[in-house]
Amino acid sequence: MRQAAGTPREIADKLRRLAAALGTYGRGRELDARLGRLERLGFVDRVPTRLQLLVGSVDMLRFWIVPAAEDYYGEQGIDFTFHQVLRFLDEPASLVDPTGFLSTADNIIGHLMQVVHANPAYDLQLLESHEDGLAELERQVVQMIAGTHPRARSIGAIVEDPGYHERLLGYVREYRADRAAEAPLRENVTQDRFARIERTFGTLPAAMRYFAQLPADPLGAARHLVRVRQFPEHLGEPVAGARAGDPLPAP
Repeated sequence: MRQAAGTPREIADKLRRLAAALGTYGRGRELDARLGRLERLGFVDRVPTRLQLLVGSVDMLRFWIVPAAEDYYGEQGIDFTFHQVLRFLDEPASLVDPTGFLSTADNIIGHLMQVVHANPAYDLQLLESHEDGLAELERQVVQMIAGTHPRARSIGAIVEDPGYHERLLGYVREYRADRAAEAPLRENVTQDRFARIERTFGTLPAAMRYFAQLPADPLGAARHLVRVRQFPEHLGEPVAGARAGDPLPAP
């Protein structure tokens, strides 16, 4: 825990980033600008409302992020709750924005490096809305592998697989050359129980399609959150055939 938290100066920097991340929730213009950039990049067919994004982020957490992580950590013999504590100590800002739309490029990159991702495609696509986001990701992953990254010690304390950063670097380089590069899926999400959910939340275009189908009025949103207790299959991406949510080809 001490290793994940870092020095007093690092802790102070983390708290400042957390405050900045929480502050973005009140700045709607930044969210609108980010969504507009993603739409121009071709990752969004129809921009969801803010309420749809809120409900979608809850669904992403309860149907995808948490169950898939719990399953993976169980296979690895890692205590899920304790690992979340370590993640918070390493970078608290990375846990307050499940969709990443309000996160800085540096927060997204830190999040990508601290956790073995079920499918990193979503985060790489999200980084395209930040100027030089992918180049900065590659630079920091190279630093992490070399042991020269400023957060190498704290990230190293919690990352679940020592070979993850090498695989991530390979995918980043392939993706920068071709958006259609195949993402390295985490082993446990290739199982049948997660296949439909991974196709829905594993890439940004697919996730945005899901968000845009959710209730856009407060009463409908509240009813959805209370009554829908399992992943709504009818809103998800199809399993058979081509992946509708796959990255777009390189321009």
